[in-house]
Amino acid sequence: MNKISRRDFLKFIGAGSIGAGAGLLYGKSTKKTVELLLPQVIPPEDYSPGIATWYNTICQQCGAGCGISVRTREGRAKKIEGNSNHPVNQGRLCAMGQAGLNALYNPDRIKSPLKRTGERGNNSFTEISWDEALTTLGSRLGNLKIQKHGDSVYLLTGGVRGHIDKLFATFMEAMGSDNYFHYDFTHPFALYEANRIIFGEEIIPYYDINNANYVLSFGADYLGTWISPVHYSLAYGHLRQGRGNQRGKCVQIEPRMSLTGANADEWITCLPGTEGLLAMGLAHVIMNDGGYTGSDQNEWMQAVTPYSPSVVSRQTGVEVRDITRLAHEFMKHQPGLAIGGGHTEGNTNAVASLTAINALNYLSGNLGKPGGIIFNPEPAFPNMSIKRQANYTQMLELITAMTNKGVDILLVHNTNPVFNLPPAAKFIEALHGVPLLVSLSSFMDETTALADLVLPTHTYLEAWGDDIPEPGVGFPIASISQPVVKPVYNTQSIGDIILALAHQIGGELPVALPWTQTEDYLKDSWKKIYQERTPVDATAGFDDFWKAALMSGVWGENKTRPLIKFDRLSNNQIQKIHVSQPSFAGDEKDYPFVLLPYLTQTFYDGRGANLPWLQELPDPMTSIVYSSWVELNPKTANRLGISEGDVLEVQSIAGTIRAPAFLYPAIRPDVIAMPIGQGHSHYGRYAQNRGVNPMTILAPEVDDTNGALAWSATRVRITKTEERIRIIKTDGVTRTLGRQILGNNSVHT
Repeated sequence: MNKISRRDFLKFIGAGSIGAGAGLLYGKSTKKTVELLLPQVIPPEDYSPGIATWYNTICQQCGAGCGISVRTREGRAKKIEGNSNHPVNQGRLCAMGQAGLNALYNPDRIKSPLKRTGERGNNSFTEISWDEALTTLGSRLGNLKIQKHGDSVYLLTGGVRGHIDKLFATFMEAMGSDNYFHYDFTHPFALYEANRIIFGEEIIPYYDINNANYVLSFGADYLGTWISPVHYSLAYGHLRQGRGNQRGKCVQIEPRMSLTGANADEWITCLPGTEGLLAMGLAHVIMNDGGYTGSDQNEWMQAVTPYSPSVVSRQTGVEVRDITRLAHEFMKHQPGLAIGGGHTEGNTNAVASLTAINALNYLSGNLGKPGGIIFNPEPAFPNMSIKRQANYTQMLELITAMTNKGVDILLVHNTNPVFNLPPAAKFIEALHGVPLLVSLSSFMDETTALADLVLPTHTYLEAWGDDIPEPGVGFPIASISQPVVKPVYNTQSIGDIILALAHQIGGELPVALPWTQTEDYLKDSWKKIYQERTPVDATAGFDDFWKAALMSGVWGENKTRPLIKFDRLSNNQIQKIHVSQPSFAGDEKDYPFVLLPYLTQTFYDGRGANLPWLQELPDPMTSIVYSSWVELNPKTANRLGISEGDVLEVQSIAGTIRAPAFLYPAIRPDVIAMPIGQGHSHYGRYAQNRGVNPMTILAPEVDDTNGALAWSATRVRITKTEERIRIIKTDGVTRTLGRQILGNNSVHT
């Protein structure tokens, strides 16, 4: 089994082209310069003082699945960089990935198993041994399995994929329970549903920004937080470098300027929730100007008739001339690519809007070709976690079961619904109906603080695992996560905990899960992949395959999925492409502003707030650190007599929060925006009691189609208080303060 160079491996994605054929691909292990320092007086066993060792593994700070190389010395992790072999990030890494060391060595990690000793929620815990913890939980699970066939056992986890997800599913199935769910606030429910409606696809496709000549983004902050920002940033760089004499153009459409909007050639503002209406307006122009001549032309003409530019202009706030111009540019500068995300996914019409945006790619012929939408092949092993993702409506069903005492044991792993579910869902109140809440977590977050039993887990730098990136990169790849250091505290990997519980419970569980260590479980699972996918004439055995995969940190196949031909959509599919006006909670007269919460590159959905490096990292659009703020247009601020630093009371029908005002010119006057991530009541010293959480005032609005939380569908009013604070930021002021020293060509002496 021959190794190939990094250049050959990355050519399948680095230039946006797609390889063909079959067989296994390996990248070379990353080689770094050896560093020699003065040795310790008494060096630790098994280490060579002064010699750096690099391990390739997977970043798990978000769901992008980037490969990382971790530099260790004397048994300690010192630096994290991107793995140059990995096709997702190709050697690059974002700030969250770099801050993984803060998670590993965080002083506020849970250092040993804990048992609640006082009232639930009073932060009264005592340390116990792992034997006691596993015996206590195992006996409770075993009794429920016998008495109720395990139906009253629920497992709620966060962003877990690969064989750890399969391990969870096998464990719950052997328990006799099908109550296994994922909850991740950042999961793009609307995007999955929109792709299913128009493409019949359950897998997110590869958006080939790299080779596009025109990128039309409806709120997708692909340089900041959308799906796989490191990979898309690389693609954006290639697009900007141009090919020959042509340089790609980027247009961003959104109510509040994101990082992608700041880097676009053109930023266009629209009314919140009307992005899909605008897409239909563009489709109307394309159809009426003869831009599409497919066999289903008549059906499309009927579908777009209600969305004339004049009508759409009144609905969106975008000028007719801009609607017409954008449609013509999109069709002229092929290949073009239309994508949607961000606040477009947070409205009551999110699925319909993203379906309409997908339709633009269909009408322009951008499906299955470079510079457009390329459909990913089936992954190396099934990613069933997609089907287990619980949207807001499904979480409400879980909450109802908890309230009605239908849940005897709730296992919560790597998710924090107390923090990122709106209080209107009443998750905390429902916990009173659960006799035993068990948290499997590395940190004392808001949900863990309410637990009866806490089993501390390894961080991803201490544990075994694997992953299939979602979205993929156009050909099958998979990554292995391996420990880069010994465990820092008395914690265990989530895989080892589940396997230990299986053997503790007994019965058919040890039969279904015969392993005692996660490493052995993964190795046997990958052996099956090797046997199924290795060419019969391969010269290397599984051990060589396994070592090579660990060294390179990634495995892939140079085969692609045959192109899907969409000669025409069915009449039923086209009829489903209809976008209605968005709805908002709160009367416009009483609540004149639409609240736009947004993810940041530092805190994401709140998971990064306990990392001091990220707290100190200035927000790229405002340069603010440490706190929360309310962004409003200077015209709005002037009308209301608000200055920067004035503390505002932001009120919705669901609640009230207070935060300082920040004047942000690139936002609509009828909109205010707030970053998500701060406002923790727990989660360690770096996150606790810092800023506010805008999720606490969200109304429980849902998407009309798929039941996901419409987190951009809440209206608010703002009131200036008597309090004023100084916002901590690094950029000074953006104005000349009357001195006229910028843009003045005159010279005075």
